Amino acid sequence: MHRIPDPNQIFPNEYGTSCFIKNVVRAPNISIGDYTYYDDPDDPAGFERNNVLFNYPEFGDHLRIGKFCAIASGTRFIMGPANHRLSSVTTYPFHVFGGAWEENTPPHLAQLPRKGDIVVGNDVWIGRECVVMPGASIGDGAIVEACSVVAGAVPPYTVYGGNPARFLKNRFDEELTGLLLQFWWWDLGPEALVEVLPLLCDPDLEKAKAGIRARIARRNDPGD
Repeated sequence: MHRIPDPNQIFPNEYGTSCFIKNVVRAPNISIGDYTYYDDPDDPAGFERNNVLFNYPEFGDHLRIGKFCAIASGTRFIMGPANHRLSSVTTYPFHVFGGAWEENTPPHLAQLPRKGDIVVGNDVWIGRECVVMPGASIGDGAIVEACSVVAGAVPPYTVYGGNPARFLKNRFDEELTGLLLQFWWWDLGPEALVEVLPLLCDPDLEKAKAGIRARIARRNDPGD
């Protein structure tokens, strides 16, 4: 048996700056997959407190992050309650200050625009100081450059950057992207993942294509 990193550890190595954040998040509307880490030299275990902002579960939106994501220092996820009412003459949140203002205005959360959940796929790399806005989605294998603001959809295996984040390039050709979206390597068991790691980390992409294609064929062969 191999010695395999434990997804249930908070700090998986001796450096103490990378935290497997599924083990420190408690809010019921946040779900994070195995091995996804947040890296921060100061307080990586404070991810939920410091990096998921305006999170009120009763509002009803969710933050969903897949497996094997790398989230760099300073990245923030802005949840829906950060918004202000847009349907009236003023955006000022009178209700939250109480007194006669509260008595004469509708409930604050009920009037906020709803952008939907924030959804991040698997094997996503988000660079330093990024901001991910309510309703944004980032597909499997995508990269978001440092200091970007993501307000819409980032397709799988693309590179996005800027404010607002825009398409910069595809990471791979269509064939390799399609194979990866069928392979779902992040769902492999621990030992099977160890076996395939040399292929996943090989810069020879033609070799990667051939290896992934063969593994998909074996998986789909009912006689195997």
